[in-house]
Amino acid sequence: MNRKPALGQVSDFDIRLLRLFRAVAECGGFSAAEGVLGISRSAISLQMGDLEKRLGIRLCQRGRAGFALTDEGREVLRASQTLLAALEDFRSEVNLLHRQLRGELKIGIINNLVTLPKMRITQALRALAKQGPDVRINIGMMTPNDIETGLMDGQLHAGVVPLIQPLSGLDYLPLYDERSQLYCSREHPLFSRPNDDLAEADLAAADAIAPGYRLPPQAQALQQRLKPIATASDREGIAFLILTGRYIGYLPEHFAASWVTQGLMRPLLPAVCHYDAPLALAVRKGRRANLVLERFLQELERTG
Repeated sequence: MNRKPALGQVSDFDIRLLRLFRAVAECGGFSAAEGVLGISRSAISLQMGDLEKRLGIRLCQRGRAGFALTDEGREVLRASQTLLAALEDFRSEVNLLHRQLRGELKIGIINNLVTLPKMRITQALRALAKQGPDVRINIGMMTPNDIETGLMDGQLHAGVVPLIQPLSGLDYLPLYDERSQLYCSREHPLFSRPNDDLAEADLAAADAIAPGYRLPPQAQALQQRLKPIATASDREGIAFLILTGRYIGYLPEHFAASWVTQGLMRPLLPAVCHYDAPLALAVRKGRRANLVLERFLQELERTG
């Protein structure tokens, strides 16, 4: 006969259920968590129900109105995040004793970096996975602000961000510079005009896209010469708008390369309309010893 764990005691089964609950909460619902957890929505629902029974607390509302955490659910989520982070800290300290790579590496990355020719992050992760087959690598595509917040509150071990306004609480390892250029699509009126027939006044008169994220000073100056009438929160959103044929906007060269090769985009006045943004790997200062993270940083430096 199964018994509930006594109040204040946490079993291995409870830990598994709390990990599932955290994933559901971070994904915003059962359906969205299916791919992350690798189990069906019905299985997630059963396990969530089991956790609620074991805790004696209603954790979330689900149904036609959508998914939402209850007040008690938000408190349990905060407590479970603290507990799971403490378990990772414990595992990291044991790793240091045995010099074995086990545990989790949580990395936040801004989108559209996978097409960069310099694959430093990929190479470092490959080396880490080879040295520690039991290491769980968790990559989240996030905005720079969310990455910095995740690093400061301990939800992330490392993050790749533009090195524009360094925070005093983070250490940075420079990775590479990312060049961006001004693009239009094949359907845009400027596409058929050669660059030697274009002037900056032509670009200033065209409808443009304003990025919803921080830019280096050179990029800010270039953006101020344009006429922004649309915004996008990330580079993929900018690409969508450029491909409508109505707008011009800045994209990283490596990200736009496939569309340029297909003849779907072209750079405008590339000798003038470009900027370089430094990218860096950020980690929190004063972090606890973590063998998995330190080994990843060592491999990353080797790729430089």
